[in-house]
Amino acid sequence: MLSERFTEALTYATQLHAKQIRKGSGVPYIAHLLGVASIALEYGANEDEAIAALLHDAIEDQGGAATREEIRRRFGDNVTAIVDGCTDSDTIPKPPWRQRKEAYIAHICTASPSVLLVSGADKLYNAQSIRKDYRVLGESLWERFKGGKEGTLWYYRTLVDTFHKTGSIPMIEELERVVAEIEVLASSAHQRVGEE
Repeated sequence: MLSERFTEALTYATQLHAKQIRKGSGVPYIAHLLGVASIALEYGANEDEAIAALLHDAIEDQGGAATREEIRRRFGDNVTAIVDGCTDSDTIPKPPWRQRKEAYIAHICTASPSVLLVSGADKLYNAQSIRKDYRVLGESLWERFKGGKEGTLWYYRTLVDTFHKTGSIPMIEELERVVAEIEVLASSAHQRVGEE
C-alpha cells in the first residue's frame, strides 16, 4: 500500500518539475514521472521504489546536490540512493552525451535491484515514447536527441544488452520488444530513403 509519503513525493515532484516539458513534444514533464512510477508499480515496486520513480530525474534536472539533500531529508537514505543510481549527471554543465551514457551503462552492471527496477521503468517509458513519436514524426524525431539517430539506437540496444546481463530487471522482455520495434522502424525508414 502507498502511504502519505507517496502523496508527498508526488506533490514535491510536481512542484520541482512544474516548468519542465518533455523534449520536442510539449507534454508536461510530470506525465513522464507518473508513467515511470506506474510502470515501476506494475512490476512490483515497493513504496520507496515508487517514490524514487517519481523523483528519478530530480537531482539531474532540478538542483543537483541541494535537491539530493532535500530528498534525503524528506524521504530518507534508501530513496536517495535509488534516485542517485538513476542519475547520469548532477553537474552543470553536464559532461558530453556519449561519456555520460557510457558511464551510466557501466554503472548498471553493479546497480542494486531497486535502481535496476526504477531505471528499467524509466527506459521502458522513454522507449515507448520514442516508438509512439517516431510513428508520427518519422526521421525528424531524432533531432530532439543529443545522440541523434545512431547514438540513441546504440544507447537503447546497449541498455537492453546490459540489463539482460544483470538478470534482474523484471520488464526486460517488454523493453527488448519495444527497442526491437524502434530498430525495425528506423531500418525501414533508412531503406525507404535509400530507394528514393
